Amino acid sequence: MSSKSRKRIMPDPVTEPPVTDPVYEALLYCNIPSVAERSMEGHAPHHFKLVSVHVFIRHGDRYPLYVIPKTKRPEIDCTLVANRKPYHPKLEAFVSHMSKGSGASFESPLNSLPLYPNHPLCEMGELTQTGVVQHLQNGQLLRDIYLKKHKLLPNDWSADQLYLETTGKSRTLQSGLALLYGFLPDFDWKKIYFRHQPSALFCSGSCYCPVRNQYLEKEQRRQYLLRLKNSQLEKTYGEMAKIVDVPTKQLRAANPIDSMLCHFCHNVSFPCTRNGCVDMEHFKVIKTHQIEDERERREKKLYLGYSLLGAHPILNQTIGRMQRATEGRKEELFALYSAHDVTLSPVLSALGLSEARFPRFAARLIFELWQDREKPSEHSVRILYNGVDVTFHTSFCQDHHKRSPKPMCPLENLVRFVKRDMFVALGGSGTNYYDACHREGF
Repeated sequence: MSSKSRKRIMPDPVTEPPVTDPVYEALLYCNIPSVAERSMEGHAPHHFKLVSVHVFIRHGDRYPLYVIPKTKRPEIDCTLVANRKPYHPKLEAFVSHMSKGSGASFESPLNSLPLYPNHPLCEMGELTQTGVVQHLQNGQLLRDIYLKKHKLLPNDWSADQLYLETTGKSRTLQSGLALLYGFLPDFDWKKIYFRHQPSALFCSGSCYCPVRNQYLEKEQRRQYLLRLKNSQLEKTYGEMAKIVDVPTKQLRAANPIDSMLCHFCHNVSFPCTRNGCVDMEHFKVIKTHQIEDERERREKKLYLGYSLLGAHPILNQTIGRMQRATEGRKEELFALYSAHDVTLSPVLSALGLSEARFPRFAARLIFELWQDREKPSEHSVRILYNGVDVTFHTSFCQDHHKRSPKPMCPLENLVRFVKRDMFVALGGSGTNYYDACHREGF
């Protein structure tokens, strides 16, 4: 793999045609940091005031969760060092600040997790230096826009003006802390409180939803049947299984693309044995199948049903927070959810952003709440994905810009979508989350 192929790829608008080149798609997924990040966050007419911001992130670049059987693990160093690329000017200060945070009071079990990665050979799933830099950059970008330009928080901001939540994985806590450090450098540890979210859907007390699980089972069946039809994919798994000398079934169960993406993103050669080498052609076949799977997923709409129910609790929480802000409440003006691809993907799908790319490492989805100073009772929202304004690609605001010159969407549209239209989209007679989750005869 040539390092020349590592040129920065700019954020990809939802409107771009779907990518069919598996190598280009993989490069987008790696999200290699660079200085030239394009961003449309914070763009609004001068008479609009920013009221609150709600940020959903996927953790940054990580070490694989799976090992290709009988091969050597990729040798990647998860300590944070200044003389290794990628680098960020605040990296050493971040490490220094994290080392002072041992007394931080986070919700259990977060208080037992390390605050930054520090293993010379990464542990499985551990955040890498690339992952830390990705979120230091995200945080700095949001600081420049939301704090320096729009003064979202006062200089003497208080703990209750932030809402911070993460799953119980070190990579999500550390990604959240890296973004927060870029956003609020040298923050006061006494003002920082991360809540623990046991579910990757961030569904809090509303996780029991039988119909959502039925949609997921049907979606997994669809994935399985598509895989069975792909003879080239089966042949590729067979070849790779012979190279590493295990049954094909065992190799497939080890989800080799996870490890191969790590090799690819870190420019490390794919593994070899005495029987041969896993190579770029194997990688392309599996990646091409993933692209095809995403295309069919959009067509068949089973994942959409899963997403509407899966994303409802977190969207409902978000509009509740926005509505409190419209009443002049000053709490939770900046909310950060540090999460996973399986968190962001259903939210994107539920919003109607079906063409949005699968959440890359350090992906960010942002909801901005604005007040019209000329009509103070009117509030609007903007939705941004990886720096691109996707507000008018959402199902609840697709047609609004044809009727209004405002470059944003009325808050009422989003509220109506979450309170009513999400259930209408599911069919059936349910008009609330409980009924939609317990619909008979699905």
